Amino acid sequence: MKQALGCMLLALAALVGCASSPQPAPPAAMIDTPACAALIGSGDLGVVVERAKGSLQVINTTSRQILGSIDGFGDLSHASVVYGRDGATAYVFGRDGALSKVNLLTRKTDARVQQSGNSIGGAISQDGSLVAAQNYQPGGIKVFDAKTLALVADIPAEFAPGKLSRVVGLADLPGKRFIYSLFDAGEIWIADLSLPGAPKLTKFKDVGRQPYDALLTPNGRHYIAGLFGEDGLGVIDLWATEPKVTRILGGYGRGQEPLPVFKMPHLRGWAVAGRFAYLPAIGRHEVLVVDTESWSEVARIPVAGQPVFVIARPDGRQVWVNFAVPDYNRVQVIDTQSRQIVKTLEPGRAVLHMEFTPRGEAVWISSRDDNRVSVIATDSFETQAVLSIDAPSGIFFSSRANRMGF
Repeated sequence: MKQALGCMLLALAALVGCASSPQPAPPAAMIDTPACAALIGSGDLGVVVERAKGSLQVINTTSRQILGSIDGFGDLSHASVVYGRDGATAYVFGRDGALSKVNLLTRKTDARVQQSGNSIGGAISQDGSLVAAQNYQPGGIKVFDAKTLALVADIPAEFAPGKLSRVVGLADLPGKRFIYSLFDAGEIWIADLSLPGAPKLTKFKDVGRQPYDALLTPNGRHYIAGLFGEDGLGVIDLWATEPKVTRILGGYGRGQEPLPVFKMPHLRGWAVAGRFAYLPAIGRHEVLVVDTESWSEVARIPVAGQPVFVIARPDGRQVWVNFAVPDYNRVQVIDTQSRQIVKTLEPGRAVLHMEFTPRGEAVWISSRDDNRVSVIATDSFETQAVLSIDAPSGIFFSSRANRMGF
């Protein structure tokens, strides 16, 4: 009651201040409470996953502070988050197949469904009305109403009679469509939910062995699937009159003995800087540079270990890389003009995730085994803040709400 009254008084003061002299900012302790949610914008919010506790820490990217926690999400060992268009609604996909709808302003879970037995992520439609989950068990995708989490469509990834595939690389496309890869089938499907009760499927066969993840270019034109079962990738030009899969970088490791893969690389839309894509090489200590106009390899950049995430700063000037064991305490920075490593950092043990602030002046890095998140300036590489968070993994900022493929 006192908090609510305080919020009303602050709002009143703000209105009076518009008509008279500027008012001093209210104490941060009063603003950063769920009761004052109406006074907080969502554009500089985000969450950090606490994988061991099954909880989220809500953070502010401007003040570099933890605002509070939200608990009760179950298994978050491979969790991911997408945002509604308001930037305040987050959809949390747990590894145990649970899907939760969370309000970052009130820091409450508004809805939750146990939609599968094993899930590794999801996507939200262009208009924000549908949320889709990609599932390992059972294989396929399920699509839900974004407001209520009521089931809209259940689409099994049955590629042969009685055979279901694990689904990876799910991304949103314009027009209530979702694109995804079938790891066990070597196929890519597009599900059109324009008529939710009657989803229309487009299937691309023989895309390569074991597509393990995929990215959508920032303009939504190209879908790129990495292949775990062979050297190479598959690309679909979604703007083509008759889209088809084109194989690229075939045999990029030919003549070399591949290294054991300790952690699967991740492909996301943020690996594209300008006209070039920067991609982790499977079983190599290299980042591959690919021209997105010709889809030919133009360079290889030697790096400290097996790359996991290769992400471009929003302006495309830098690419940051983290690694699998035994090099997972390191992060390297590539200058995209010279294609050289310009900085090697050691922010902590077990770096699992990196996330740029919306305009890229800083990057947040989770170090699971040191129970901390470091905020590092991308110009000076100085550490601006360190937040104590229990076994942090994924970091997801609300700015993702305005980006395709996130």
